[in-house]
Amino acid sequence: MTAATLAVTPTVRSATSAPMGRLLWSELRWVFKRPRTWIALTLLGLVPVVIAIGTRIGGRGGRGPGLVGDLVGNGFVLPVVALTVTLAVLLPLVGAMWSADALAGETAHSTLRYLLVAPVGRVRLLVVKTFGVATAVLAAAVLISVVGMIAGYVVFGSHELLTLSGTTLSFGDALARVAIAAGWVAVQVWAVCAVALAVSACTEHPMVVMAATLAGAVVFGVLASIPALDWLQPYLLTNSWTSLTDVLRDPMPTGGLLHGLAEAGCYALIGWSLALARVVTKDG
Repeated sequence: MTAATLAVTPTVRSATSAPMGRLLWSELRWVFKRPRTWIALTLLGLVPVVIAIGTRIGGRGGRGPGLVGDLVGNGFVLPVVALTVTLAVLLPLVGAMWSADALAGETAHSTLRYLLVAPVGRVRLLVVKTFGVATAVLAAAVLISVVGMIAGYVVFGSHELLTLSGTTLSFGDALARVAIAAGWVAVQVWAVCAVALAVSACTEHPMVVMAATLAGAVVFGVLASIPALDWLQPYLLTNSWTSLTDVLRDPMPTGGLLHGLAEAGCYALIGWSLALARVVTKDG
Protein backbone atom coordinates (compact mmCIF):
# COMPACT_ATOMS: atom_id res chain seq x y z
CA MET A 1 0.00 0.00 0.00
CA THR A 2 2.78 2.38 0.86
CA ALA A 3 4.52 1.87 -2.45
CA ALA A 4 1.25 2.47 -4.32
CA THR A 5 0.64 5.64 -2.40
CA LEU A 6 4.14 6.90 -3.17
CA ALA A 7 3.61 6.09 -6.83
CA VAL A 8 0.38 8.10 -7.00
CA THR A 9 1.60 11.15 -5.10
CA PRO A 10 4.05 12.44 -7.76
CA THR A 11 1.31 12.18 -10.40
CA VAL A 12 -1.01 14.44 -8.40
CA ARG A 13 1.74 16.95 -7.75
CA SER A 14 2.73 17.06 -11.38
CA ALA A 15 -0.91 17.82 -12.28
CA THR A 16 -1.07 20.73 -9.87
CA SER A 17 2.29 22.11 -10.95
CA ALA A 18 1.82 21.86 -14.70
CA PRO A 19 3.76 24.66 -16.42
CA MET A 20 1.58 27.63 -17.27
CA GLY A 21 3.09 27.86 -20.72
CA ARG A 22 2.07 24.31 -21.53
CA LEU A 23 -1.49 24.98 -20.35
CA LEU A 24 -1.73 28.15 -22.44
CA TRP A 25 -0.38 26.40 -25.52
CA SER A 26 -2.81 23.53 -25.03
CA GLU A 27 -5.70 25.98 -24.79
CA LEU A 28 -4.64 27.74 -27.98
CA ARG A 29 -4.46 24.43 -29.80
CA TRP A 30 -7.94 23.59 -28.57
CA VAL A 31 -9.37 26.97 -29.59
CA PHE A 32 -7.84 27.05 -33.07
CA LYS A 33 -8.53 23.39 -33.73
CA ARG A 34 -12.29 23.93 -33.74
CA PRO A 35 -13.86 24.37 -37.19
CA ARG A 36 -16.16 27.13 -35.91
CA THR A 37 -13.14 29.25 -35.02
CA TRP A 38 -11.83 29.12 -38.57
CA ILE A 39 -15.29 29.67 -40.01
CA ALA A 40 -15.69 32.80 -37.89
CA LEU A 41 -12.21 34.07 -38.83
CA THR A 42 -12.89 33.43 -42.51
CA LEU A 43 -16.17 35.35 -42.43
CA LEU A 44 -14.56 38.25 -40.59
CA GLY A 45 -11.70 38.29 -43.07
CA LEU A 46 -14.18 38.55 -45.93
CA VAL A 47 -15.72 41.74 -44.53
CA PRO A 48 -13.06 44.16 -45.86
CA VAL A 49 -13.05 42.33 -49.20
CA VAL A 50 -16.82 42.69 -49.54
CA ILE A 51 -16.63 46.38 -48.58
CA ALA A 52 -13.87 47.00 -51.12
CA ILE A 53 -15.65 45.22 -53.96
CA GLY A 54 -19.01 46.77 -53.10
CA THR A 55 -17.53 50.25 -53.00
CA ARG A 56 -15.69 49.80 -56.28
CA ILE A 57 -18.74 48.39 -58.06
CA GLY A 58 -20.90 51.13 -56.58
CA GLY A 59 -18.63 53.68 -58.25
CA ARG A 60 -18.84 56.27 -55.49
CA GLY A 61 -15.85 58.06 -56.95
CA GLY A 62 -14.74 59.29 -53.57
CA ARG A 63 -17.86 61.40 -53.04
CA GLY A 64 -19.82 59.03 -50.81
CA PRO A 65 -20.83 59.78 -47.26
CA GLY A 66 -18.67 59.00 -44.27
CA LEU A 67 -15.56 56.86 -44.37
CA VAL A 68 -16.71 54.79 -47.34
CA GLY A 69 -16.52 57.86 -49.54
CA ASP A 70 -12.83 58.28 -48.66
CA LEU A 71 -11.83 54.80 -49.83
CA VAL A 72 -11.18 55.49 -53.51
CA GLY A 73 -7.50 56.33 -53.95
CA ASN A 74 -6.95 55.95 -50.22
CA GLY A 75 -6.95 52.21 -49.57
CA PHE A 76 -5.47 52.38 -46.08
CA VAL A 77 -8.79 53.69 -44.82
CA LEU A 78 -10.36 50.30 -45.55
CA PRO A 79 -8.98 48.50 -42.45
CA VAL A 80 -10.48 51.15 -40.17
CA VAL A 81 -13.80 50.99 -42.05
CA ALA A 82 -13.85 47.20 -41.71
CA LEU A 83 -12.97 47.34 -38.00
CA THR A 84 -15.69 49.93 -37.43
CA VAL A 85 -18.30 47.81 -39.21
CA THR A 86 -17.38 44.58 -37.44
CA LEU A 87 -17.12 46.23 -34.03
CA ALA A 88 -20.80 47.16 -34.22
CA VAL A 89 -22.06 43.56 -34.07
CA LEU A 90 -19.90 40.86 -35.64
CA LEU A 91 -16.80 40.99 -33.45
CA PRO A 92 -18.73 41.15 -30.14
CA LEU A 93 -20.95 38.29 -31.32
CA VAL A 94 -17.97 36.14 -32.33
CA GLY A 95 -16.20 36.99 -29.07
CA ALA A 96 -19.30 35.98 -27.14
CA MET A 97 -19.37 32.70 -29.08
CA TRP A 98 -15.79 31.93 -28.10
CA SER A 99 -16.52 32.88 -24.49
CA ALA A 100 -19.55 30.61 -24.52
CA ASP A 101 -17.44 27.71 -25.78
CA ALA A 102 -14.81 28.36 -23.12
CA LEU A 103 -17.06 27.62 -20.13
CA ALA A 104 -20.70 26.95 -21.03
CA GLY A 105 -19.70 24.79 -24.00
CA GLU A 106 -17.46 22.60 -21.86
CA THR A 107 -20.14 22.43 -19.18
CA ALA A 108 -22.63 21.19 -21.76
CA HIS A 109 -20.21 18.43 -22.76
CA SER A 110 -19.37 17.65 -19.11
CA THR A 111 -15.68 18.36 -19.69
CA LEU A 112 -15.62 21.39 -17.40
CA ARG A 113 -16.82 19.24 -14.50
CA TYR A 114 -13.71 17.08 -14.76
CA LEU A 115 -11.53 20.18 -14.86
CA LEU A 116 -13.19 21.62 -11.75
CA VAL A 117 -12.79 18.45 -9.68
CA ALA A 118 -9.21 17.95 -10.84
CA PRO A 119 -6.39 19.13 -8.55
CA VAL A 120 -5.83 22.26 -10.65
CA GLY A 121 -6.34 25.81 -9.39
CA ARG A 122 -9.60 27.30 -10.58
CA VAL A 123 -8.09 30.77 -10.90
CA ARG A 124 -5.47 29.38 -13.22
CA LEU A 125 -8.16 27.53 -15.14
CA LEU A 126 -10.07 30.75 -15.77
CA VAL A 127 -6.86 32.56 -16.71
CA VAL A 128 -6.12 29.90 -19.32
CA LYS A 129 -9.64 30.09 -20.73
CA THR A 130 -9.50 33.88 -20.81
CA PHE A 131 -6.16 33.77 -22.61
CA GLY A 132 -7.59 31.52 -25.31
CA VAL A 133 -10.56 33.80 -25.93
CA ALA A 134 -8.43 36.97 -25.86
CA THR A 135 -5.93 35.52 -28.34
CA ALA A 136 -8.68 34.51 -30.74
CA VAL A 137 -10.18 38.02 -30.58
CA LEU A 138 -6.79 39.63 -31.19
CA ALA A 139 -6.20 37.29 -34.13
CA ALA A 140 -9.56 38.33 -35.58
CA ALA A 141 -8.77 42.06 -35.27
CA VAL A 142 -5.32 41.58 -36.83
CA LEU A 143 -6.77 39.47 -39.63
CA ILE A 144 -9.37 42.12 -40.50
CA SER A 145 -6.66 44.79 -40.52
CA VAL A 146 -4.20 42.83 -42.67
CA VAL A 147 -6.83 41.72 -45.18
CA GLY A 148 -8.21 45.26 -45.20
CA MET A 149 -4.82 46.77 -46.00
CA ILE A 150 -4.17 44.28 -48.79
CA ALA A 151 -7.65 44.64 -50.28
CA GLY A 152 -7.52 48.41 -49.96
CA TYR A 153 -4.17 48.63 -51.71
CA VAL A 154 -5.19 46.24 -54.50
CA VAL A 155 -8.61 47.77 -55.17
CA PHE A 156 -8.02 51.46 -54.39
CA GLY A 157 -4.24 51.88 -54.38
CA SER A 158 -2.21 54.46 -52.41
CA HIS A 159 1.17 54.22 -50.72
CA GLU A 160 0.12 56.78 -48.13
CA LEU A 161 -2.83 57.56 -45.89
CA LEU A 162 -4.92 60.66 -46.50
CA THR A 163 -6.37 61.53 -43.11
CA LEU A 164 -9.76 63.03 -42.40
CA SER A 165 -7.92 66.24 -41.48
CA GLY A 166 -6.62 66.58 -45.03
CA THR A 167 -3.00 65.71 -44.26
CA THR A 168 -1.03 62.79 -45.66
CA LEU A 169 0.75 60.18 -43.57
CA SER A 170 3.64 58.04 -44.71
CA PHE A 171 3.42 54.28 -45.17
CA GLY A 172 4.98 53.65 -41.76
CA ASP A 173 2.64 56.08 -40.01
CA ALA A 174 -0.34 54.52 -41.79
CA LEU A 175 0.70 51.07 -40.54
CA ALA A 176 1.02 52.45 -37.02
CA ARG A 177 -2.48 53.97 -37.16
CA VAL A 178 -3.97 50.68 -38.38
CA ALA A 179 -2.14 48.80 -35.62
CA ILE A 180 -3.53 51.20 -33.01
CA ALA A 181 -7.02 50.70 -34.41
CA ALA A 182 -6.70 46.91 -34.32
CA GLY A 183 -5.38 46.91 -30.75
CA TRP A 184 -8.05 49.34 -29.55
CA VAL A 185 -10.83 47.27 -31.11
CA ALA A 186 -9.42 44.10 -29.55
CA VAL A 187 -9.54 45.72 -26.09
CA GLN A 188 -13.17 46.73 -26.61
CA VAL A 189 -14.13 43.20 -27.59
CA TRP A 190 -12.15 41.81 -24.65
CA ALA A 191 -14.46 43.76 -22.37
CA VAL A 192 -17.48 42.18 -24.07
CA CYS A 193 -15.87 38.76 -23.74
CA ALA A 194 -15.24 39.28 -20.02
CA VAL A 195 -18.93 39.93 -19.45
CA ALA A 196 -19.77 36.97 -21.69
CA LEU A 197 -17.45 34.78 -19.62
CA ALA A 198 -19.40 35.78 -16.50
CA VAL A 199 -22.62 34.69 -18.18
CA SER A 200 -20.93 31.59 -19.56
CA ALA A 201 -19.86 30.56 -16.07
CA CYS A 202 -23.49 30.62 -14.92
CA THR A 203 -25.05 28.47 -17.63
CA GLU A 204 -24.43 25.32 -19.61
CA HIS A 205 -26.15 26.61 -22.75
CA PRO A 206 -23.81 28.52 -25.10
CA MET A 207 -26.74 30.07 -26.96
CA VAL A 208 -27.79 31.82 -23.75
CA VAL A 209 -24.43 33.58 -23.66
CA MET A 210 -24.75 34.80 -27.23
CA ALA A 211 -28.36 35.87 -26.71
CA ALA A 212 -27.41 37.79 -23.56
CA THR A 213 -24.60 39.55 -25.43
CA LEU A 214 -26.92 40.60 -28.27
CA ALA A 215 -29.55 41.70 -25.76
CA GLY A 216 -26.96 43.80 -23.95
CA ALA A 217 -25.93 45.48 -27.20
CA VAL A 218 -29.57 46.26 -28.01
CA VAL A 219 -30.20 47.64 -24.52
CA PHE A 220 -27.09 49.82 -24.71
CA GLY A 221 -28.24 51.12 -28.09
CA VAL A 222 -31.68 51.98 -26.74
CA LEU A 223 -30.24 53.73 -23.69
CA ALA A 224 -27.88 55.74 -25.87
CA SER A 225 -30.77 56.94 -28.04
CA ILE A 226 -32.85 58.37 -25.16
CA PRO A 227 -32.05 62.09 -24.70
CA ALA A 228 -33.18 62.06 -21.08
CA LEU A 229 -30.40 59.57 -20.32
CA ASP A 230 -27.53 61.64 -21.66
CA TRP A 231 -25.90 61.45 -18.24
CA LEU A 232 -25.67 57.65 -18.62
CA GLN A 233 -23.98 57.59 -22.01
CA PRO A 234 -20.39 58.10 -20.75
CA TYR A 235 -20.78 54.85 -18.80
CA LEU A 236 -21.99 52.76 -21.73
CA LEU A 237 -19.29 50.62 -23.32
CA THR A 238 -20.61 51.11 -26.84
CA ASN A 239 -20.66 54.89 -26.47
CA SER A 240 -16.92 55.19 -27.12
CA TRP A 241 -16.82 52.92 -30.16
CA THR A 242 -17.34 55.86 -32.51
CA SER A 243 -13.96 57.18 -31.34
CA LEU A 244 -12.22 54.62 -33.56
CA THR A 245 -12.28 57.07 -36.48
CA ASP A 246 -9.97 59.36 -34.49
CA VAL A 247 -7.04 57.26 -35.69
CA LEU A 248 -7.65 58.79 -39.13
CA ARG A 249 -7.19 62.36 -37.91
CA ASP A 250 -3.97 64.34 -37.77
CA PRO A 251 -2.97 65.07 -35.12
CA MET A 252 -4.73 62.10 -33.62
CA PRO A 253 -7.03 63.10 -30.74
CA THR A 254 -6.54 60.70 -27.84
CA GLY A 255 -9.31 61.77 -25.45
CA GLY A 256 -12.03 59.52 -26.84
CA LEU A 257 -9.66 56.60 -27.39
CA LEU A 258 -8.30 56.75 -23.84
CA HIS A 259 -11.80 57.08 -22.42
CA GLY A 260 -12.80 54.01 -24.41
CA LEU A 261 -9.84 52.07 -23.01
CA ALA A 262 -10.77 53.09 -19.46
CA GLU A 263 -14.38 52.03 -20.00
CA ALA A 264 -13.34 48.71 -21.50
CA GLY A 265 -10.96 48.12 -18.62
CA CYS A 266 -13.73 48.67 -16.07
CA TYR A 267 -16.15 46.37 -17.88
CA ALA A 268 -13.44 43.73 -18.31
CA LEU A 269 -12.51 43.87 -14.62
CA ILE A 270 -16.11 43.60 -13.45
CA GLY A 271 -16.98 40.83 -15.90
CA TRP A 272 -13.88 38.78 -15.18
CA SER A 273 -14.33 39.20 -11.42
CA LEU A 274 -17.90 37.90 -11.65
CA ALA A 275 -16.72 34.97 -13.77
CA LEU A 276 -14.00 34.20 -11.24
CA ALA A 277 -16.42 34.34 -8.33
CA ARG A 278 -18.70 31.88 -10.09
CA VAL A 279 -15.93 29.50 -11.16
CA VAL A 280 -14.39 29.43 -7.67
CA THR A 281 -17.70 28.61 -5.99
CA LYS A 282 -19.04 26.32 -8.72
CA ASP A 283 -19.68 22.72 -7.70
CA GLY A 284 -17.87 20.01 -9.55
